Amino acid sequence: MREACYRIGVDVGGTFTDLIAVSEEGGALLPVKVPSTPRAPADGVLDALGRAFAARPGRASYVVHASTIGTNLFLGQIGLDLPRTALLTTEGFRDVLEIGRQRRAELYNLFYRRPRPLVPRRLRIGIPERIDAGGGVVQPLEEARVREAASRLREAGVEAVAIVFLHSYANSAHERRARDILQAALPEAVIVTSSEIDPEYREYERASTTVVNALLSPVVSRYLRGLRSRLPQEASGAPLYAMQSSGGITTIEGAAARPGTIIESGPAAGVVGAAALARRLGCDRVLSFDMGGTTAKAGAIVGGRPQVVTEYEVGGTVHAGRIVRGSGYPVRSPFIDLAEVSAGGGTVAWVEGSALRVGPLSAGADPGPACYGRGGDRPTVTDAHLLLGWLSPEGLLGGQMRLAREAAEQAMAAVARPLGLGLTEAAAGVLEIVNAQMARALRIVSLERGHDPREMVMVAFGGAGPMHAAALADDLGVREVIVPRHPGLFSAVGLLAADLRADRVQSVMRPIEAVEPGWLDRRFHGLDAEAQAAVRDGDARRQVVVQRGLDLRYVGQSYELTVPAGADLAMVAEAFRARHADIYGYAPAREPIEVVNARVTAFGIMPPLPLWEAPSAPRAAHGPQARRRAYLGGEWREVPVLRREALVPGDEVAGPAIVEEDDATTIVPAGWRCAAGEAGTLRLRRAAR
Repeated sequence: MREACYRIGVDVGGTFTDLIAVSEEGGALLPVKVPSTPRAPADGVLDALGRAFAARPGRASYVVHASTIGTNLFLGQIGLDLPRTALLTTEGFRDVLEIGRQRRAELYNLFYRRPRPLVPRRLRIGIPERIDAGGGVVQPLEEARVREAASRLREAGVEAVAIVFLHSYANSAHERRARDILQAALPEAVIVTSSEIDPEYREYERASTTVVNALLSPVVSRYLRGLRSRLPQEASGAPLYAMQSSGGITTIEGAAARPGTIIESGPAAGVVGAAALARRLGCDRVLSFDMGGTTAKAGAIVGGRPQVVTEYEVGGTVHAGRIVRGSGYPVRSPFIDLAEVSAGGGTVAWVEGSALRVGPLSAGADPGPACYGRGGDRPTVTDAHLLLGWLSPEGLLGGQMRLAREAAEQAMAAVARPLGLGLTEAAAGVLEIVNAQMARALRIVSLERGHDPREMVMVAFGGAGPMHAAALADDLGVREVIVPRHPGLFSAVGLLAADLRADRVQSVMRPIEAVEPGWLDRRFHGLDAEAQAAVRDGDARRQVVVQRGLDLRYVGQSYELTVPAGADLAMVAEAFRARHADIYGYAPAREPIEVVNARVTAFGIMPPLPLWEAPSAPRAAHGPQARRRAYLGGEWREVPVLRREALVPGDEVAGPAIVEEDDATTIVPAGWRCAAGEAGTLRLRRAAR
């Protein structure tokens, strides 16, 4: 008998580590959920893999991994230290990293301090050399000074070096030569050049992106290679892929070479899964809503594809769902456009003066919410869920994880008492506040991006997402909520819906009328070849899809828009004007246009999996319908409680009601109806008014 082969997705979250395994032959998805191990995240991954293979013996055909290790490094997680990193730059420009942009994250705070430079000044070394904006050599590279710098860095015990020379995007010769000299002198160090990582103009952003990649490379490389070496026998030798913030996956070698691309890998996976499900269901415009243990994330999907931005600030402050510009470290790389707020199940409630506050502090996985009974004594959103009857008193994970109601009551009393509230009023207040925070995040990715939420459906997932989705949909006017199978582990499902992806960019910096199509096509061919090699992963038979784009702007503008490239540059210019009009409301017809960058995205298509087809199974036996007191619609009610596996297509329940499954709970408020839909989904629709 042939041994079963499974594709496996593992998502390391702030509270839980989630795993989904699916057989190459199809069949039911295998979900595994274990507590995360923040000080040693690989331990949680290995625990989940061990449980998966104990439940279903076989082998892994490949493993896709999403992790928060990149973000945690910049947030100062215990057990993760920034490696000692140096910066080599053109003489006279070593303070670019510190000067940055004149953005003040807290405009009226007289004591505000900018984020500290990631490389101390003594390790930022200027090297005599100069290349102009056109790529011409103004001053040759002084190689002796590079060798002197290598000696200093060896004595300092540097683990990584970023090389950022002026205008290297136009001519990378000096950076490449300096890299060769340093690599010979420092064979154990990671050497990263800006011409490989971010060959675009804007000195500060290019320097920041290169330094962030240099800092992450030793940590990410050690973690991923260490994880690969510790994989259980059933997964030993199977390809290990890492999720990227762009929504595509890459090899661990690709992740180690460009670790800045995996910073927001976990949140991206959920949006990829929502997009794949939306395409399966024929939904064109979708809001992705993911509420987990630590944060809630919102994204938009238009035309079946997640919306993507080209820059992100890692380690920055989040305010009302937005990264505060100037509060973090810019990284230029494709990122799925997400709004994120501190509104997860573990988010802590507290009192400031006479006001109830929720977040940004999270109880995390250790000790977790008070009701977990692991020593937590501060009230959280999950404690409010339990006290209001939204969560089963039998506990989580099908009763495997018991909940301590008394501990939740004691913790909530600590905020209820100073405000003169009862436990019910305090718990309801906590949920009202987090709903307001999450609604702001959903508006950012919809209304503020020009999408009307009334014309969209919401895909809700995460362990807590289906509990809040209908209330948020009411607030935004969303007409329908879709809850996928295994919503509490849906980001892990998204990992298995992703294709390999590689993005490459090259600076152009020419007026569009001065761009010769043959010259541009040759540059695209070079980018094509590099990107395609990255996504083939040694498989010459893999299907590859390539997309070309151009970054354009009106001359004098500071930022550009990306439009699809084409042989007819006049048509490209018209596409740019149309996009400009859509976003800004106007598009001058006679203003000169400049080509800033050429972009290529290559997708290595993974063989399809039957992720969305619900396996045929007999209807679960109906016993007497369970009922539970729950606080819904501002009052305590006796409401029906149904098991999700007991619902088959055609079944429908009117709210108020609760639908439970092992990894999540769905709240159906009054005025809503919940039906079992295709692809194993639950479809919540507002009743006709």
